[in-house]
Amino acid sequence: MLSAILKRPGTIELHDVPVPEPAEGELLVKVKSALTCGTDLKAYLRGHSLIPMPGPFGHEFSGIVAAKGKGIGKFKAGDEVMAVHSAPCLNCVYCAKGLFNLCEDLMSSKVLGAFSEYILIPRHVVRQNVFRKPESLGFKEAAFLEPLSCVVHSVEPLNITAKDTVLVIGAGPIGLLHLMLLKQKGARVMITGLEQERLETARKLGADITFHPSETAASVSDFSRGMGVDYVFECTGQPEVWESSVNYVRRGGAVVLFGGCKKGTDVTFSAERLHYDEITLKGVFHFTPQDVKKAFLLLKNGKIAVKKLITGTCSLKELPSVFPLLAKGQGIKYAVIP
Repeated sequence: MLSAILKRPGTIELHDVPVPEPAEGELLVKVKSALTCGTDLKAYLRGHSLIPMPGPFGHEFSGIVAAKGKGIGKFKAGDEVMAVHSAPCLNCVYCAKGLFNLCEDLMSSKVLGAFSEYILIPRHVVRQNVFRKPESLGFKEAAFLEPLSCVVHSVEPLNITAKDTVLVIGAGPIGLLHLMLLKQKGARVMITGLEQERLETARKLGADITFHPSETAASVSDFSRGMGVDYVFECTGQPEVWESSVNYVRRGGAVVLFGGCKKGTDVTFSAERLHYDEITLKGVFHFTPQDVKKAFLLLKNGKIAVKKLITGTCSLKELPSVFPLLAKGQGIKYAVIP
């Protein structure tokens, strides 16, 4: 089968590799659609501690069960499925505390290689995080299950309502998914970004206000009548943006730090602001099986219009030419059709 290998930052090669054979409890899925994402782009540009190189590339996908290992009664060959690429072990101390997204084995047991003709899904993922794709949902939209699960994990614990004002920093795919989920909850949402095309998409998705980052302070002041917003979601992973994010939230508000900075990065915040204004800084990472179930239902019930985030499609052979476009801010997400 044809598989995309990230050899080193800036280099994607297509290799002909054997089709995996599923062991007991495993599923072999023929990939029908795989999506590019911000984590993939970071790995392509500068490497990523959670994406080994050289190694298989891509982790957002949907497809059709091609074969199954022994002991699986839930799925059969020919089933159309959607999945995420990881699941907790359910045995470690963090899983015992219900912190499934912080499972000690979560990242070491994840599966990569969605940019391939086939992908092998491990037993623990099959048991927890694979779903039959509804007929009403296309394969491209179904591949959004993984990124939407991350955004559900970011937003859901905060109990945001129509009374709340929110600033989303970064109008990339994750920022736009935040926007859609926040609008689904009725919140008033402003979003900032560098690319006009993405801001135009944000307006079409219901953003109340969009603006260039240089206008953030004035726009937030006007939007919140000088008070600051209730919540800020940082979706860029830029250290200087992390640090400035606390400037836009009201007293008693919360800043959610979603965008991951480069490993080894240190940031500085005003102790006075955090202490006397009682600001909450909340890091968020990955998702739990419950988040995945919520994301599945949002997609199944058509609550989130993810199709609008797909800029275009490409084949596996065209994949190496797509990431330079994303690096220039051209497009949002591309669907790779093997």
